[in-house]
Amino acid sequence: MEIISQLLPFIFLIAIMYFVIIRPQQKEAKQRQEMIDALKKGDKVVTNGGFIVTVYKVEDNFLSVKMNDDVIVKILKDGISRAYEPEAA
Repeated sequence: MEIISQLLPFIFLIAIMYFVIIRPQQKEAKQRQEMIDALKKGDKVVTNGGFIVTVYKVEDNFLSVKMNDDVIVKILKDGISRAYEPEAA
């Protein structure tokens, strides 16, 4: 009984860490992966480098993105930070 009373605070701390830190990160990672999987031609995205680009072609692990009319660059899907949503003025 004494061992259980000594371990109870550690178990409680681990449970708090799971619900405060680990679970929200897993949820956010799942949402990001769903967003990346749903990308299609014409979507505007923000790269990890901060560039706002348009998806030109979707491949297995890569995206061809259009930076302007003349420049098309191939990047990893992991290089996408988020979908671009222009701010309402």
